Amino acid sequence: MKVNRLAILAAVGGACVTLASCGTYASRTAAAPVPAAAPATASVPAATGKVQVQWLGQATTKITTPGGKVIVIDPWLTSNPKTPQEYKRLEALGKVDLILVTHAHFDHMADAPALAKLNNAPMYGPAGMNQSMVTLGMLPTTLSQRFGKGGTIAPLGPNIRITATRAEHSSELLWRNPSTDKDETHPGGEPVGFVIELENGFRIYHSGDTGLFGDMRMIGDYYKPDLVLLPIGGHFTMDPKDAAIAARDMLKAKYAIPIHYGTIPQLKGTPQEFIAAMGTSSTTVIPMQPGERVEF
Repeated sequence: MKVNRLAILAAVGGACVTLASCGTYASRTAAAPVPAAAPATASVPAATGKVQVQWLGQATTKITTPGGKVIVIDPWLTSNPKTPQEYKRLEALGKVDLILVTHAHFDHMADAPALAKLNNAPMYGPAGMNQSMVTLGMLPTTLSQRFGKGGTIAPLGPNIRITATRAEHSSELLWRNPSTDKDETHPGGEPVGFVIELENGFRIYHSGDTGLFGDMRMIGDYYKPDLVLLPIGGHFTMDPKDAAIAARDMLKAKYAIPIHYGTIPQLKGTPQEFIAAMGTSSTTVIPMQPGERVEF
């Protein structure tokens, strides 16, 4: 399978790029640059038959399916220091069909309610988090859809299936009470990851924030993801060495994209450390710049 890197930087336009380091990169053809900013009006992507993945900093990921559906995971854009300026406006994402949130921490759900309302798109996440968001008036019941670990849903039709998986983290919901102007902590349910199977059978595992856990091997064996997105920052999540064990020894996906690093001082892990920790592996590591897209 050829992976096309659609960069927001012009440096690689039209070139064939081979990145060889630690045996973890494969050849990739870099397509002509694509403008990073979407039109002001919500555009509807055409069905291309390919999977497009765009990373926008931290855990925020936009997936365009082969049939043209758009899924956004963990949207934190407007105050994310790593998100490109052109994506600080939620409208720049274009039409969004589905929002997935792994847990209630601000850097994963801050823009989810606004994005759901803007697109009239359902937001699925841990049951406790979504219930709290309805109670607090953050989202209407019609847009706040809940499910739990092990549950599989098909909100975009039978050919796209989404399963919530285990994650080792926490999920407190911090809310500023407008009456008191003070922060309050509310139940956020249990954190999850997501396995997303698309129309062409391509499977993506977005782990959300998590530490390393043994059942990642089961996720790899049972769901057989083609692409995994794993946190590498450390401190609150896996560091590069832990993520390498997950990717290389447990999940064994064809491709891995490192996420959740570099936004705050505690998240010190780097893609270079992840690549070095991977050693010789059949998994292709795809380090990305925020705003960059890859096509499978």
